[in-house]
Amino acid sequence: MEMFIKSESRYNIIESASKIESALTEANWKIMHVHHLHNSLKNHGYEVLPVIVMEVCRPDYSVRMLSLDNERIYSSLMPCRLSIFKTSDGKTWISRMNSGALAKEAGGVTEEVMTLAFEEIEKILAPLTK
Repeated sequence: MEMFIKSESRYNIIESASKIESALTEANWKIMHVHHLHNSLKNHGYEVLPVIVMEVCRPDYSVRMLSLDNERIYSSLMPCRLSIFKTSDGKTWISRMNSGALAKEAGGVTEEVMTLAFEEIEKILAPLTK
């Protein structure tokens, strides 16, 4: 199973980011931070096509892992991240880690939480992708 998933968006990069933010917020997810990687690189003299990375969290899921000492090892995978990027052919893509596949390796509470988060994010993204 692939560790990363890439889906073509139905929208341009700005519309995609806006629609994803709205859909996540409606589903009780929190947008923790949005990185505009292309702007960061431009500030250092480099030009790349647009890449927007969203860090998102569902607090009621996160607390289930972070409140347990033996599950905190997985905190390096948190928060969930979505990347929206443009390719040279003009297409916009949405990528994310296949946390559902990784969850199976972890087992226990982490498997439950990561599987819930993965399935929910996939459901949120489905109407936005081709």
